[in-house]
Amino acid sequence: MRAIHLTLAAGLALAACDAANRAEAPADNAAAVDTAAVEQALKDNETAWQADYAAKDVDKLAGHYADDAALANPGASLAADTAARRAAIEGFVADPNLKVEFASDRIGVAQSGELAYTRGHYTMTSTDAATKQPKTETGSYLTVYRKQADGSWKAVEDFITPGAAAAQ
Repeated sequence: MRAIHLTLAAGLALAACDAANRAEAPADNAAAVDTAAVEQALKDNETAWQADYAAKDVDKLAGHYADDAALANPGASLAADTAARRAAIEGFVADPNLKVEFASDRIGVAQSGELAYTRGHYTMTSTDAATKQPKTETGSYLTVYRKQADGSWKAVEDFITPGAAAAQ
């Protein structure tokens, strides 16, 4: 339940940032944001992210996050600094049964072009702690991205919620 509240909070934060940016920047002075290009960049990023999960590459997986990012995996403590995120990723990919597939169902881009989000669904196979057998679960995720100085996009909030995937 806490993850749902945190996911909602992350989404509301992005919406508030977008509203504030619209209020502060007059439309005639604002540079047009190529939202299609941002959406494609995020799709490409998520494709690479899945490949990094398949390779169980801790360095590349950790590289998808900004230094101040927060990662919320189900049943785990919030990982809100570099060391905690890396430890969470290392523990996650150490599972010999790990297989992660995910896809965005919705992408939003703030009018400022500095923030964006993807919301989607996932299927994950991992080792059940009680039975030591592979188990498969589904759920939803919300990832908020911030544009970096080099033009890349890095996650600043990444929240995963198990259960039936959200309606698209």
